[in-house]
Amino acid sequence: MNSVKFLNKWANAHTYFPVDLVRMALGVFLFSKGVTFITNLQYLADLLSPIDKFGGGMILLHYVASAHILGGILIFFGLLTRWAIIAQLPILIGAIVINFMGEMHSQNLFLSLVTLGICIIFLIYGSGKHSADYYFKMQE
Repeated sequence: MNSVKFLNKWANAHTYFPVDLVRMALGVFLFSKGVTFITNLQYLADLLSPIDKFGGGMILLHYVASAHILGGILIFFGLLTRWAIIAQLPILIGAIVINFMGEMHSQNLFLSLVTLGICIIFLIYGSGKHSADYYFKMQE
């Protein structure tokens, strides 16, 4: 718990508006990916086809889409950012693994790696000073 408080204090002391814009862009990107997956379930099913033989395909389809939509909204507003990113990590790691198990899509691999990197940065950094978390903390 002390390490989270330390990270929050450090992040709030070193918050810059462009970093918050990157967090908001990540939220919009994840939300739009979730909407894309919901509107085109066949595309998501095709992406997940290399691991379809392991079972739980329909549960996985619904987890990916809902986690991206809800996580994108939370990350955009900076509310429970670390928890939302923790929910995204298995999806992003799975996206990277799927590229090596099935047909290699270099664009999807690059996009997954960049998104995973940004998520890890915000997992450490937190939501920053221009966020709902910071606003609610200041209201106490």
